[in-house]
Amino acid sequence: MNKQDDKHEADDEQRPGAIDLLKSTLSAAIGVQTNANRERDFKHGNIKTFVVAGIVFTVVFIGTVISVVNFVLP
Repeated sequence: MNKQDDKHEADDEQRPGAIDLLKSTLSAAIGVQTNANRERDFKHGNIKTFVVAGIVFTVVFIGTVISVVNFVLP
C-alpha cells in the first residue's frame, strides 16, 4: 500500500457513519455537541446528508408530538 491508500483509509475512518449522523442530528436538535464531533462533521461530512437527516428528524418529531397530543386529548 502506498501513502495515498493510507490517506483514503484514514478518511474513511473519520467519515461519519449512519450512527454518527443520527447522534449529530439529535445533538443539533437539543443544542449539545462535542467540539470533536462538530469538527468531524464539518470536515468529513456531506451537507446534503445532514440536511436530509434534519428534515426527516423534524417531520418525525412533529408527527410524534401530534400523535401524543391526539392520544392525550380524546
